[in-house]
Amino acid sequence: MTGPTPLTLASIRQAPKALLHDHLDGGLRPATVLELANECGYDGLPASDEAALAAWFRDAADSGSLERYLETFAHTVAVMQTPEGLRRVASECAQDLAADGVVYAEVRFAPEQHLERGLTLDEVVEYTLAGFVEGTAAAAAEGHEILVVCLLTAMRHAARSREIAELAVRFRDRGVGGFDIAGAEAGYPPSRHLDAFEYMRANSAHFTIHAGEAFGLPSIHEALAFCGCNRLGHGVRITDDIVVPGDTADAELGLVANYVRDNRIPLELCPSSNVQTGAVPSLDKHPFDLLARLRFRVTVNTDNRLMSDTSMSREMAKLAETFDYGWSDLERFTINAMKSAFIPFPERLRIIDNIIKPGYAVLLG
Repeated sequence: MTGPTPLTLASIRQAPKALLHDHLDGGLRPATVLELANECGYDGLPASDEAALAAWFRDAADSGSLERYLETFAHTVAVMQTPEGLRRVASECAQDLAADGVVYAEVRFAPEQHLERGLTLDEVVEYTLAGFVEGTAAAAAEGHEILVVCLLTAMRHAARSREIAELAVRFRDRGVGGFDIAGAEAGYPPSRHLDAFEYMRANSAHFTIHAGEAFGLPSIHEALAFCGCNRLGHGVRITDDIVVPGDTADAELGLVANYVRDNRIPLELCPSSNVQTGAVPSLDKHPFDLLARLRFRVTVNTDNRLMSDTSMSREMAKLAETFDYGWSDLERFTINAMKSAFIPFPERLRIIDNIIKPGYAVLLG
């Protein structure tokens, strides 16, 4: 019997991974941004070569402010206004994730931000879904199997959330798995979009909510108590409701934190992104490990691969190095994510039992 495979970035790439929180407009290849800008006549890019553009996105996102972080998306969204742009970005997204060992991914984007050149909401979704199908097939041809599910996001500062919720339900059998709201949290509470969430619940549809990233416990409480979300996008500020006087075993959980843990509400944690936006001061101060030890349902996510210059493998490698995790820990976080996926229960079990567990069994030796 062989021992466990050494835990390195290269070996983590071989591990099957499940991703719940990844933004389509935050994961473009820098070269693709340049090519699409040239094709569609967008002249607002801050750099004209691939390396400089990649560095600009990373540095601009390192501001420590969620609002400043969000400004970087003006450039990626600008080149995703055509059928060709949407289809190519979605296709490359599926291929890039699959090449990194991701076997299940939920990728979200806001259709309302892609209407500047005359496309309808339905057309935006159709071209994007076609890109995911194309990319999935291309990945399979390279020997990388992946299932990609699309989440439709409404912008919390806008007033189209009910419309986007209806769009998500309309495409639920064609590759859309659920609904989300995103954007600056402060001043735009989840309850402002109650109509959309009630529509999703009335249609027995899945939704997650960006909450507890830049804004604290009230945002999480509203997302759960008033909106009834299935998962928390980020949710890192749940620690505002946890007191740890000494050892983790002595941790005191408030009512909201207890509710989240007791009900196994998944936390879509995005370590690198949380540091960039100032949600946490540094990776070693990230509450991921505390929440994992307290047995919250923690999951590992990329958020925005371009802005954070990251991948699922890199996020896992950083966590493993920072908190001394082994293969069994990474397997647990992966199964946590797969249990929480917005796909039917038998399909979740199939991926866990037939792909994730056997994949980690090899690495565990």
